[in-house]
Amino acid sequence: MDSSTPKAPRPWAVQTARATLLGLLTLVILFAAYTWFVLTWSYSSGERAGLVQKFSKKGVISKTWEGELLMMTAPGTMPEKFYFTVRDDAVAERVNATLGKTVVLRYEQHIGIPTRLFGDTSYFVTSVRAVVE
Repeated sequence: MDSSTPKAPRPWAVQTARATLLGLLTLVILFAAYTWFVLTWSYSSGERAGLVQKFSKKGVISKTWEGELLMMTAPGTMPEKFYFTVRDDAVAERVNATLGKTVVLRYEQHIGIPTRLFGDTSYFVTSVRAVVE
């Protein structure tokens, strides 16, 4: 037998490699489908009013706007904090334009997001309007 000719792969090794590759591809597709679903389906939506105290762009790979809204429940009480994420730059510009004013944030809650790549919170602000006092 000539040592320069390569040996043919064993049939079971080829089948195992194909099955492994198919399994990994299936997992990637399922993960992508799940992520798409939780980012498009909204668990809840609503509005919160208050004063935006902190708003900054954060992230290592994917940059999102993260904010903190102070909600006043009653005069003289400690304000409750509402943490939120803004993914749309146009909405982020409107939030920046209303800093220091009382605003109403319209949000959607997306639960089950698999990573923090899409934002630090599950509350995604979709619109903002200033309250005229």
